[in-house]
Amino acid sequence: MITRNSTLFKEIQKVLIIVLSTFIMAIGLNMFLIPANVFANGATGIAQILAALFPFSTGIFLFLINIPIAVLGWYKVGKLFTFYSFLHVALTTFFLEIVPVEALSEDILLNGVFGGVITAVGAAVPLKWGASAGGLDIVALVLARVSDRPVGTYFFILNGIIVMTAGLLFDWESALYTLLALYVSSRVIDTIHTRHVKVTAMIVTKQPDILREAIHKHITRGITRIPAKGGYDYSEKEVLMIVITRYELFALKEVIEEVDPEAFTNIVNTAGIFGLFRKDD
Repeated sequence: MITRNSTLFKEIQKVLIIVLSTFIMAIGLNMFLIPANVFANGATGIAQILAALFPFSTGIFLFLINIPIAVLGWYKVGKLFTFYSFLHVALTTFFLEIVPVEALSEDILLNGVFGGVITAVGAAVPLKWGASAGGLDIVALVLARVSDRPVGTYFFILNGIIVMTAGLLFDWESALYTLLALYVSSRVIDTIHTRHVKVTAMIVTKQPDILREAIHKHITRGITRIPAKGGYDYSEKEVLMIVITRYELFALKEVIEEVDPEAFTNIVNTAGIFGLFRKDD
């Protein structure tokens, strides 16, 4: 069982991971994307555009944009998830003010590619620890919950607006390199965590009753129980199949490690689902 001290240690680990990832993101922005006039995805890209139009820094605009988003996420997504996401935003703002805006290269292509990679690392690592970089992730998730459209649709629309705005307000070369940076960052996030909004977890366990109860205490999703038998030792087992969002993947992993560390879990990207998928917490 997880003790109070081990839980506290995990929370400290999470905070340290967020601090490191925000510093990495600030480097990607201030030393690659911002000097090259290439825009990041989500709220960070919006903050960059506003900073180019008004006499305030990207960090200040990023913080201001995320205040109403944090309030929305607090009530609609989850308090702990929103707290760590806003902490990520606040620390990113802090490091954006500390790290100097200075290009390491004059090549806009190199800036777009490396900026996309570095900022993606800063955004993807917190996802593995139950947080996010805030911003449009939370907005898209809330919009998906109040409509029948998938989260990916809103990511596409919101980031498409950023690209079009960059082209109209500045130049279309910036818009094209922004598209490149968005593509690179999405591939990196897919490698480190997952860009798919929904995933299917198939958990092979000898303790299905205990594990099912523990999962339902943390994640409000339906579970399908499938009888199974070990191919090597012929022991009786069950496969618990559950479809979750990428934001719930960290919580599921923690529950499995706590209740049945010997369980075998296979995570499969889910392209689409039919039938009931509970949207509310």
